[in-house]
Amino acid sequence: MASETDDETVRRAADLVLHIATALPARAPELTAELTTALSDAIADVRDGPLIVDLMRATVEANLEMLAHTLRYDIPVDEVSTPAVANEYARRLAQRGISSNALMRAYRIGQQHVVEWTFAEIGRLEPETRVAFAAGRRVIAVTHEYVDRISEAAVEQYESEVERWTTARNTVRTVILDDLLAGKRPDLPTAEAGLRYRLCQHHLGVVLWSAEGGPSGADLRQLERVLVAMSEAAGGDGSLLFFARDQFTAWGWIGLGRDATAPPVADLAAAVEPVPSGTFAAVGTPAADPEGFRVTHLEAANAQQVALVAQDRARALTSFADPEVRVAALLACDVESARRLVDRALGRLAADTEPARRLRDTLLSFLTANQSYTATSERVHLHKNTVKYRIGKAIDERGRPLDDERLDLELALIACRWLGRGVLRSPES
Repeated sequence: MASETDDETVRRAADLVLHIATALPARAPELTAELTTALSDAIADVRDGPLIVDLMRATVEANLEMLAHTLRYDIPVDEVSTPAVANEYARRLAQRGISSNALMRAYRIGQQHVVEWTFAEIGRLEPETRVAFAAGRRVIAVTHEYVDRISEAAVEQYESEVERWTTARNTVRTVILDDLLAGKRPDLPTAEAGLRYRLCQHHLGVVLWSAEGGPSGADLRQLERVLVAMSEAAGGDGSLLFFARDQFTAWGWIGLGRDATAPPVADLAAAVEPVPSGTFAAVGTPAADPEGFRVTHLEAANAQQVALVAQDRARALTSFADPEVRVAALLACDVESARRLVDRALGRLAADTEPARRLRDTLLSFLTANQSYTATSERVHLHKNTVKYRIGKAIDERGRPLDDERLDLELALIACRWLGRGVLRSPES
């Protein structure tokens, strides 16, 4: 008897699911309108012009129809194909740089609305709890499996389009950037359209890179987030140009509008330092118009070379606005000559040890402060007697008085501070 009752429950639940599936297409226009509004309200990224909204509406309608057929005819979900308009919607989101999170969230919101409507229909049509429960469980299972399959396929379309679209767009950008950085006069409307970036303004050039060895996709996304954070710290006008050079390196330009003021280095560094170690940035100084676009990038590239020579001693941010960095950039053009200069000018003070580093830093501060012990003490936050001791010890290690080849001495100290072990003497030598 119990078996007959169970069989009757299964039969009535199946009939109820069939009724829901049959009713769904008739209610599709109403549900589509409700879902489109809900998605537009919940996901700001999809409000990107009427074409995107129309595609979203068509995608919702096509998926409702496909889901209804799957339920009505008991089609195995793994045999269901993604609606063509859903693939196109995924591709358009990719082309506009809208996050794939928006795509996944849209499918989850759609699933929630369909399940809520289904339960309302079941509650209206079936008073028997066991039958209603069995029917609801069947609809939830199929809907969940359907959304999993279709959304996964949509994300695959999205990622394929991102790769294809980025390659095509980067090809155009590469040509334009090569011309700009070579100093060629561009056709401004064409160049700005290809770059999606305004050239007639002040720019801050940025080079970003990560230590090799991590997953490249995560690296590039991280670098782009760093550029956005740097733009906010610089008070940029919101326009950015991010260009991936390879899987570990990117070039960036921050639009500053009419502002030619160099942003504080500390503010820019604060935007870089919170990210995982192994992520670095180098910046130029603000410069205007297409020529300034080129110049600030070259400055950033020179600052990057300083950091690359320094290797593991590099700072998270290296700024060409720092006079010492500008000097170090010249020395980094010929590291072998810089190494010989350091060895000749510093003697034992060129050793790659922590005590020697402390002496070098104090000595450079002392020379910068016009050899004032008081000013140096305030600058390095040490007692005046400690400064005197360190300067005396540095002179002993150097083996020559400070005025002997003073210019070489300052250049060598700057090289040590910024180029690190690229120019230092091994402690064993």
